[in-house]
Amino acid sequence: MSANLTYNLLRGLHILADIAWMAGLLYLPRIFAYHTNAQPGSDMDETFKVMERKLYSVIMTPAMGAAWLLGLSLIVFDGSQRLGWGFLHSPWMLTKLCGVFFLTGWHLFLGASLRKFAVGLNPRSERFWRMANELPFIAAIIMVLAVTTKFGS
Repeated sequence: MSANLTYNLLRGLHILADIAWMAGLLYLPRIFAYHTNAQPGSDMDETFKVMERKLYSVIMTPAMGAAWLLGLSLIVFDGSQRLGWGFLHSPWMLTKLCGVFFLTGWHLFLGASLRKFAVGLNPRSERFWRMANELPFIAAIIMVLAVTTKFGS
């Protein structure tokens, strides 16, 4: 397999993993917003718990793992074969890495919140979850623009 084909395959799979991860990061807070209005112990409360658990464990977490693995593969490929390792210090890449760490932290925060909902605790309001729902998309906008424009290079 040629280096160009390998790179494009890694990049395409990375984008697909990112899409799946982002879908969950955007959808889980929306489910939480609806869940805040469910009566504890009700059928709806139990339905939301199942939805949240499956979204987090079956879609989001594997997608995050794939995004990380493929992203690190792209870094190694870029560093060793395309750009040289200096690109890791460029403003656009540092911006992207900061975004990745933010999204990972947000993912873990959502997991902790899911565990609270699972035991009947919900310290946050519906309004909080509706507003917080936008944070991953804002991060994605910044990251995509950083990578596609390669500002500061």
